[in-house]
Amino acid sequence: MTQHRRQKEIVDLAVENGRVTVDGLAERFNVTPQTIRRDLNELCDKGVLSRVHGGALMKSAGVNVGYDARRAMAVRDKDEIGKLCADAIPDNASLFMNIGTTTESVARALQNRRDLLVVTNNLNIANILAANPHCEIVVAGGMLRRLDGGLIGEATIDFINQFRVDYAIIGASAIDEDGTLLDFDYREVRVAQAIIKNARQTYLVADDSKFSRSAPVRIAGIADIDALFTNRLAPGRLRQLCFQLGVELHEVAAGGRSEASVLDLDTAR
Repeated sequence: MTQHRRQKEIVDLAVENGRVTVDGLAERFNVTPQTIRRDLNELCDKGVLSRVHGGALMKSAGVNVGYDARRAMAVRDKDEIGKLCADAIPDNASLFMNIGTTTESVARALQNRRDLLVVTNNLNIANILAANPHCEIVVAGGMLRRLDGGLIGEATIDFINQFRVDYAIIGASAIDEDGTLLDFDYREVRVAQAIIKNARQTYLVADDSKFSRSAPVRIAGIADIDALFTNRLAPGRLRQLCFQLGVELHEVAAGGRSEASVLDLDTAR
């Protein structure tokens, strides 16, 4: 297969699945990982893809990847992030949980927790937590977005504003280097902003692909959250912002909020 044809197929796979991995492509095309890395670097240089750890994403600032495709992306990382975040949630707590595949991973990790009250505008999360008899679930009203099971709109915002909960567990489609949290749907963003406003603490869950993506609508800034749960956050401006603003960093790659992570945070301050 020629390099041109292989790169075209790589782009087609990225369009279909949202994300491609070096190992998966090397196996599919029976070439070395180094060859695939060169292909991905060239496609990124052309502005077609965005490079992430272990692979690449479609580069799109205006349209999000399909929900089913997002579910299939970074599954292991999202599961680890979900467990890490769930470990920080005590029993007898009240939660908001919004739309997102990573927030759904948190819900799965809460299956055995007791005496939780979960308010959500995500029907998938409601169905996941329905299996936990010790969890009370409150589903927000509003307009159903069929593509991902999300409830959005003014009625949803009004419903959220009736609550004051302990924790908000939120996701984002993209996170800029300056700490801006971004998404694609203005209506969904309005709901996320109401969720942040009505929670005592806000936890952001995001895999490392979100640090190289872009989206057009601002949710909030990194200063508006209390903790970030991710699989890997490369050193850089965003890490320094978290340190400066007192945002806790919980990284799967570093063993979660290990003793070393806390010491690093104290030192950076």
